[in-house]
Amino acid sequence: MTILANKVAIVTGASTGIGYATAKLFAREGAAVVVAARRQKELDDLADSINAEGGQALALAGDVGNEDFAKALVDKAISHFGGLDIAFNNAAILGAMGPVPEMSKTDWNQVIATNLTSAFLGAKYQLPAMAARKGGSLIFTSTFVGYTAGMPGMAAYAASKAGLIGLTQVLASEHGPQNIRVNALLPGGTDTPAGREFANTPEALAFVHNLHALKRMATPDEIAQSALYLASDASSFTTGSAMLVDGGVSINRV
Repeated sequence: MTILANKVAIVTGASTGIGYATAKLFAREGAAVVVAARRQKELDDLADSINAEGGQALALAGDVGNEDFAKALVDKAISHFGGLDIAFNNAAILGAMGPVPEMSKTDWNQVIATNLTSAFLGAKYQLPAMAARKGGSLIFTSTFVGYTAGMPGMAAYAASKAGLIGLTQVLASEHGPQNIRVNALLPGGTDTPAGREFANTPEALAFVHNLHALKRMATPDEIAQSALYLASDASSFTTGSAMLVDGGVSINRV
């Protein structure tokens, strides 16, 4: 039996990488999915692929930092699929990298808006929809950067992603009585287009691999499996957690 049967999920950042892999996995496990990202063609291709495989998917392109778009995603889940049970708020950017004294306020604000404010906006509309279904699972993609390690040049990214953990803890406390679980997923280095922005030379890639105890990067499918755990009833007593899925980067010192 598929473990997300009769569930409805929103997945943001779904056009590529972790979001793409997770949307496909959720659909294979029985969930109807609303997939979101900026790029309409890639989203349409994803939805068509899911539907062709016998799943249910609806694509909606837009900016996750826009409140109207956050509301529209929930409205689509309700109008097309009858409600909302799972939200995987995964959309993010690395943004401008460099020392803080050299960073513009515009660059800082862009990263905070995309990575943190978007999560607030998503939760604002997702939580009432889940409460109407008597429960649900809200998941944010954070990272080990800014949680177990500080990496030079990544201040805005680290701050935005660390902020998600604080948001996770408060929302888990607030909405636990409604049977809504809220967790943050903290991947290590993952072989995605965003990950390759950082590891963009053979030397940089080798450096990133060596940071991990497993001496490699994750595949998006591996991270998707952890998102599936948090979305499913297998994690029914898990809430408020910062779940490391980082290949041992947080503990590796050799």
